[in-house]
Amino acid sequence: MSKDYLMNTYARLPVAFERGEGAWLWDQQGNKYLDVVSGLGVTALGHAHPEVTAAISEQAGILMHTANLAHIPWQEKLAEKLCQLAKMDKAFIANSGAEAVETALKIARLTGHNKGIDLPLIAVTSGAFHGRTLATISATDNKKLQRGFEPMVQGFIHLPYGDAAAFKAAVQQNPDICAILLEPIQGETGVVLPPSGYFKQLREICDQHQLLLICDEIQAGLNRTGKWFAHQHEEILPDIITLAKALANGLPVAACLARGDAAAAFKPGNHGSTFGGNPLACRTACTVLEIMQRENIAENARQIGAWLLKGLQQQLGDRAGVVEIRGRGLMLAIELEYSAIAIRDKALTQGLLINVTHEKIIRLLPPLIINQKQAQLLLDTITRLVLGSIID
Repeated sequence: MSKDYLMNTYARLPVAFERGEGAWLWDQQGNKYLDVVSGLGVTALGHAHPEVTAAISEQAGILMHTANLAHIPWQEKLAEKLCQLAKMDKAFIANSGAEAVETALKIARLTGHNKGIDLPLIAVTSGAFHGRTLATISATDNKKLQRGFEPMVQGFIHLPYGDAAAFKAAVQQNPDICAILLEPIQGETGVVLPPSGYFKQLREICDQHQLLLICDEIQAGLNRTGKWFAHQHEEILPDIITLAKALANGLPVAACLARGDAAAAFKPGNHGSTFGGNPLACRTACTVLEIMQRENIAENARQIGAWLLKGLQQQLGDRAGVVEIRGRGLMLAIELEYSAIAIRDKALTQGLLINVTHEKIIRLLPPLIINQKQAQLLLDTITRLVLGSIID
């Protein structure tokens, strides 16, 4: 079979999807599924959004790609939109989240060198996930992801997530730290939220010691949590923001946004990308941002997410075997004491596509356009499946 020619990098579900519409997917046999994965947080506007489809189709018939040797108007327009939304000064447009983080890491090191630091260090957090390139798995601090790919990229200090005092102590003891990189909500770890006030404390530490605060918003950003960016819940402004996933609703595109010294660090030749910022991806991303603004997608994520969180906590919160139900907006998790793999597999047979991370955490990332009826179906089905697994 043709799948035999693919490298063995994914433990795939026994299903192949043929088409999608809104929050729904259909497999090759015509079975219908409520999509609560969204391509791992990518298809925020749902599948086959007519306005996004029209933009892709029209642009593909005009101009798909030119090299960054010349000006690309759609790239410039996307950079302007993102910087205005995020209150940043400059943007670099790339293809993937890992590339966006790599861009941020290069800016941080370059800024450190410009300050006279010979070996700049970047403080990162336990439980993080920043990508699968060598530098980003080095920053991720996950031995399972790193095993077999040693030696890791040097220059990272790993500290506990949610512990501002640990960062303060590390910075005071080590003047070579030039930046702090972390997620405002840890996604792959299982939707882990920081304690209240954590990011304000980190902002104060960075301001006091002239460090860059880098927020990896690849999963939590672009309205997933009920605000444009998850760091806005703490009312702070980072120096660098990385974005990807939902930016073009399925077409590969990413961005690294920066302000101040970080925005001015690169000079021609310091960084680049062959495919990054091409007209097709950038026009699509501009269209997605326009729809998100016009339709107030953030408010739907906030309202439906709060309703789902409350419903899950009421139905499952006090049940034996349930460790915690947590989340913000439409980024939710149900942590169990036992493996959730059987629940995931049973959900698939009942028309519900869900994701499990760290084996025991059910992660829910529905499209941000999910409506109340679909949310009710999700709540009813996941509640029944979790309760059934407890009884079994």
